[in-house]
Amino acid sequence: MLELPLFPLNTVLFPGMPLNLHIFEPRYQHMVNACLQTRKPFGVVLIQQGQEAGAPLADPCRIGTTARILRVERLPDGRLNILTVGEERFNILSLGEHPDGYLLGDVEFLPSLDDDPASLQPAHEALRPKVQQYLQMLAQAEILQSEVSPLPLEPMELAYMAAFLVQSEAHEKQALLECESAGEFMGKALLLYRKEITVLNMLLAAPSPTEGLQGRLN
Repeated sequence: MLELPLFPLNTVLFPGMPLNLHIFEPRYQHMVNACLQTRKPFGVVLIQQGQEAGAPLADPCRIGTTARILRVERLPDGRLNILTVGEERFNILSLGEHPDGYLLGDVEFLPSLDDDPASLQPAHEALRPKVQQYLQMLAQAEILQSEVSPLPLEPMELAYMAAFLVQSEAHEKQALLECESAGEFMGKALLLYRKEITVLNMLLAAPSPTEGLQGRLN
């Protein structure tokens, strides 16, 4: 068991994935500075009830991911921009509050999803083209504004990137984070991509307002 500072957010962090944060609340400035001094991570947890900013502290989901700080930009008035990367999943056993006002959790780390890669190959071969199709459709719909790095070759690296990239509700991503096996994770990710591709197909097939007006004028 380990005591971990916690940062409740309206986002889900996955192992190996980046997360940029603008730190403006004094309590989280204290938290980040403490993590920098000790070279220790903090935990990112999805908000279950409450808000990101302001008191009282939000009630978080019990499973989150540790965030390691990679880069810091210090701004006026103590504000910071930080780049973090997700590392290990954890489960919160109990919650407390630090004197500086941020959440603390007694946590246990969850096993890594390291099933035999060979057993994941069929799911990997099904998920990979769906992710590629989805990204192409996002670009076509002008939703994707920047280029994406090449998709990883390792099954779980691909699965985590797929979870990071999909434009779905946070609670759906949280369900992925809470999976107990790599096979379960990849299976749920594949279902989620099929659903999101269906939605994008409908969006792309819908006539634009200009096309509708043209039809009325003819």
